[in-house]
Amino acid sequence: MSIDSDPGEAPRLEFAFAIRVNFGNRTKVGKLPSGFTRGFTDAVGGEVAGPKLNGIVVPHSGGDWPSYWPNGAVEFKAQYLLQADDGTLIVVKNRGFRFATPEVTARMERLEPVDTSEYYMRLSPFFEAPVGPHDWLNRTVFVGNANRQADHSVFRFWQVV
Repeated sequence: MSIDSDPGEAPRLEFAFAIRVNFGNRTKVGKLPSGFTRGFTDAVGGEVAGPKLNGIVVPHSGGDWPSYWPNGAVEFKAQYLLQADDGTLIVVKNRGFRFATPEVTARMERLEPVDTSEYYMRLSPFFEAPVGPHDWLNRTVFVGNANRQADHSVFRFWQVV
């Protein structure tokens, strides 16, 4: 068996929507035996806006459970609810990574403003939507980036087509 060396046409990306998640307190639970430090941040609300989905982040419907790696990377595992403008509830499960130099990481930990060009933060969300007008989210691959601020983050998602 041989592998075809022709990669074919690369997938394209289409901007789908952005989610602004407003956060409550950012809490660090502490260092675990694995070497990670566990955190938690409550999703206290927000909004969804874009060409393919609009609505809100349902207040206090979940949050983010980051793992702070010993090498300075942060792995995100978030889960919360969205409510589309038509009332449909949608579960978002968002996984991603952030990495920056130790100096930039220290500024972020102090909740100082940091430009997105100073850190890497990429995401791979998936969604659980009921049968209906938003079930296309269930069978679509998305990638995203993020702009982290002191009290919120903006996640921008592109549909892989």
